[in-house]
Amino acid sequence: MSRVGLKSITLPEKVTVTEANGLVVVEGPKGKLDFQLPEGIGFSQEEGEVTITRANESRQVRALHGTARSLVNNMIIGVSTGYVKDLEIIGVGFRAKVAGKALDLSLGKSHPILHPIPEGLTVTVDGTTKVKVEGIDKQEVGQFAAEVRAYYKPEPYKGKGIRYVGEYVRRKAGKSVGK
Repeated sequence: MSRVGLKSITLPEKVTVTEANGLVVVEGPKGKLDFQLPEGIGFSQEEGEVTITRANESRQVRALHGTARSLVNNMIIGVSTGYVKDLEIIGVGFRAKVAGKALDLSLGKSHPILHPIPEGLTVTVDGTTKVKVEGIDKQEVGQFAAEVRAYYKPEPYKGKGIRYVGEYVRRKAGKSVGK
């Protein structure tokens, strides 16, 4: 296994990582995640550090090496601290609420939008316009937030829509009245 360009991952307290037959299992205070390592990617652990290695220098294995390392690192962060995405809803009459296992969105359309909340995610609504998505899987949190945002992307003229907190929406001037 090659050790070129390796960055080892330091394990936080209360996080354990085990590997058997290419299946990496990460357990921590917030939960448990697993990932199957691709062919040609190895795993080693020593003294509180995890290292992902590669078998050869082929283009495919080099690409998978970085991806595998990032995914394992994201799993370690997820089970120790978790991931959060904050969304804000801007528009007169636009609101959100959690109804059972679904997010109920009223976005000025003729019907309310019920978006199901996947297992493992926690969605809370502060007031009626601040939506917070929390979970241990970075991909799931980001995917859910992106799906909710896609119902009404922020538009550049009035700024209405669903946006990430801190997202900059470039505003455009409307029609200019002639003479």
